[in-house]
Amino acid sequence: MRANELTTYTRGDLTISSPDEGVVLKLATLAIAAAPAIAASGIPSIGEYWPGEGGVNGDLFPGGDKPYYLIVPTGSDDEATHEWGGYGQELDGAKSAWDGQANTAYLASSNREHDHPAAQFCAAFERDGHKDFYLMARREASFLEITVPEVFTQAYHWTSSQRSADYAYPMAFGDGLLFINAKSNERLARPVRRKFI
Repeated sequence: MRANELTTYTRGDLTISSPDEGVVLKLATLAIAAAPAIAASGIPSIGEYWPGEGGVNGDLFPGGDKPYYLIVPTGSDDEATHEWGGYGQELDGAKSAWDGQANTAYLASSNREHDHPAAQFCAAFERDGHKDFYLMARREASFLEITVPEVFTQAYHWTSSQRSADYAYPMAFGDGLLFINAKSNERLARPVRRKFI
């Protein structure tokens, strides 16, 4: 994070901003536990299925220029074990900590020597007529580990965020650990999508 850059969490009338991402995540966790949000008209509660949107409401994520709801599919086909892929390659288009959609588009459309099976699985996923799923970025994964950890298998899940030529970031759902792991290891891949309101 660059100097003077803030991490911000917004939910309803509540806004939490700090240069320390850890503080924001802890306070957001407390806010979520303290008072369940009143669902706005047509928006299901966090963790509830969102009809026609391909999954459950993972809550309003503050990433990018405009906040969006993260939609997480559930079902027997919603995750699969894959390598991250591209071991030994430094990929400039897959370094975003926030933008899993851009990371996945770069990885899934690349015509490189090595495939990127985790990203390709998520990019090919389809549910309720939606074909815009992607492999979540590491900050999206951290957010979902706070808001809807119960919809994830308690195991390591790849994110689309690369660390280096040999490593990428997986999130340990159930433990809340974000760390680095060799791209050649097999971990779960779980698609998500965005819904703007």
